[in-house]
This record gives sequence, C-alpha cells and structure tokens, in this order.
Amino acid sequence: MSHHSIESGFDFQQAGRDVLDIERQGLEQLDQYINEDFSRACEMMFYCQGKVVVMGMGKSGHIGKKMAATFASTGTPAFFVHPAEASHGDLGMVSANDVVIAISNSGESNEILALIPVLKRLHVSLICVTSRPESTMGRSADIHLCVKVPHEACPLGLAPTTSTTATLVMGDALAVALLKARGFTAEDFALSHPGGALGRKLLLRVSDIMHTGAEMPHVTRDASLRDALLEITRKNLGMTVIVNDLLKIEGVFTDGDLRRVFDMGIDFQQASIAQVMTPGGIRVRPAMLAVDALNLMQSKNITAIMVADGDQLLGVVHMHDMLRAGVV
Repeated sequence: MSHHSIESGFDFQQAGRDVLDIERQGLEQLDQYINEDFSRACEMMFYCQGKVVVMGMGKSGHIGKKMAATFASTGTPAFFVHPAEASHGDLGMVSANDVVIAISNSGESNEILALIPVLKRLHVSLICVTSRPESTMGRSADIHLCVKVPHEACPLGLAPTTSTTATLVMGDALAVALLKARGFTAEDFALSHPGGALGRKLLLRVSDIMHTGAEMPHVTRDASLRDALLEITRKNLGMTVIVNDLLKIEGVFTDGDLRRVFDMGIDFQQASIAQVMTPGGIRVRPAMLAVDALNLMQSKNITAIMVADGDQLLGVVHMHDMLRAGVV
C-alpha cells in the first residue's frame, strides 16, 4: 500500500462523473466512423465462410475476448487468439476462409505487425480497428475501422480508457448489426449458448446425424471378405452391414472382427463375408435420442451402430458423428 493520504475535500464522485463525461464525448465522436467501412466490414463478416478470429495485445486483448464472445453468442462463429501465442509464421488455426479482426489503439502493435505478412500470404481478410488510419495496421488492413477518441479519461492520457470503451462499442455495433441482418432469433440465441448446447444434446436424434443411402457401408452375404474390407475402407465408418437385396440386415462386420479373423488364418480372397460376420447385430431406431445411442455404444464398447426399423437398414451412426454434433 502506498502511504499517500487523500487531500481533504477530495471529491470521488466528481472524479467519477468526469470520466463518464469524457467517455460519453468519446462515443459521440464514434458516430462518424459508422460509415462505408463499417458496412463493408459487416458484409465481409456476414459472407465469411469460416470463423472470425479476433486479436489484440494487453487491454485491446481484453476487449477482443469480449468481442469474440459477443460475436459467438449472436450467431457469428468467432474466437480470440493471443497474437504472441499465434507463434510468428504459424497461424495454424487461421485459414483463407476466415476474417481476422486485429485491434490496437496505436495501430503499431509489434506482435500483430509480425503476423500481417503471414495473414496476407494466407489471403485472409483483415479488418484492423485502431485510432490511427495512417498507422501501419491502418494501411495494411483490407478494411480499417477507426475508433479515435478526443481524450482518454485517464488524466495522464496513458491508461487506455475512452479508447477501449469506443472499441468495445464498435464491436457491439458490428455484432448487433450482423445479428439483425441474419434475422437471428431468441431461439437461435438459446441454441448457440452453453444452455443451447445442452438443448441440442437433449433434442438431437439419431436420424439427424446418421449416414444414409450411398454413405451406408453395406455388402450382400455372397461378397468376399476382401470386398467387405474395401467397402469398410471406402465408407470410412469402421464397419459394414451385411444385407439382402432389400436392405434387410443379416449381420455386421467391424474393424474389431477383422483382428479376430486374422488370428483364425482365413483366406481373404476365398472366404465369403457370411462365414465371418456377426449375425444380427445391435441396432437403434432413428427416433432414439443421440445421447441415448451414444450411451448404448459406450456400454457395448462399439464405435458405430446400425439404425434400423426392425430388420430394415436405414442408416449407420459413428461415434465421430456424435462428437461433431456436440453430443458429449
């Protein structure tokens, strides 16, 4: 603790009000920067096929994290990356489909400047948010959003205060403009939240994620073991169903069964799949909740399961489909 004493009659409330005044004036100035560049930034994010990646150092980083969280919860997939950790030259998580929003009050953040050549080489769209259009970041950006404010609320003009508020508000303006453009609803909001992930988990049915038609691995009982292995490899679900001509299930053969067959020393060319398949096999109905199917698969120690109505094959679901859908 410092041992300064408060000068007599110091007015904390007045000091607080002064900050509100200065920051309000800063936001009034911001109005002029909701301009053509703002529209272009919104369009770029609206049509973005990938994710919005937000970066910033220090206080700009704190604002960046909040921005990414706001985008993500309002329907714009986004995450925050710390520029120093996006190890120079390796931005593994960023692809050409993404949009990067880089934040720096001065527009001269060394950590971000080091990444710009890499982003350019990857053909990533770059939106820079700074208070200096003439800065290196301002000039390098595909779109520059200015957040210049007349004064910081800090009397020394050092601690970013008004400028971080302006950046925060600019982020909110982008997120809400996009939300309105998308016609994002309260239901969408619920689905994109952790509570929404829970909702998704509770609502998702096997029929929503199963592989059907040509994606289902299946062979008839007279197929050779070799044909069956080719089918397993082609469809990439670690198993194949053995069916008759009407897609009625006769049995199943998995990667696990293959190891057993190896030990039996069977001739792969000659053996028919009917000799080595597991007759019948575990199946679930399409209306079953995905989370229940996942529990069943884990209890039976299998990674893929048949979806059927009685003996009629309708689809196949793999553990990976569950993980991708967030049923975990």
